[in-house]
Amino acid sequence: MSLLKLKVKKDDVVEVRAGKDKGRRGKVLRVMPEAGHIMVEKVNMVKKHQRPNMKNRQGGIIERENKMALSNVMVVCSKCDKPVRVSKKKLEDGKNVRVCRKCGELLD
Repeated sequence: MSLLKLKVKKDDVVEVRAGKDKGRRGKVLRVMPEAGHIMVEKVNMVKKHQRPNMKNRQGGIIERENKMALSNVMVVCSKCDKPVRVSKKKLEDGKNVRVCRKCGELLD
């Protein structure tokens, strides 16, 4: 998976296409290209039993985001407001950008 150029970046808005949170949207918090995983804000929440420590004095059960497969999400175009496939396009100045396949809007 590490040889592929990812079409999802940090701070993109994505929609979940499969799994228990299907249809939910959120901002990408972290991308893990080596494993093919992604972390999305307020999606795929799990409960973790946390011991008290210096950072978290209370301890207890905390809820946090868990990683999910990159193939289960699609980027949401800001113009279409729909989940879209992403293509790459080279501009006149030689810069590569991501483009919405439905409307042609730049995503970068």
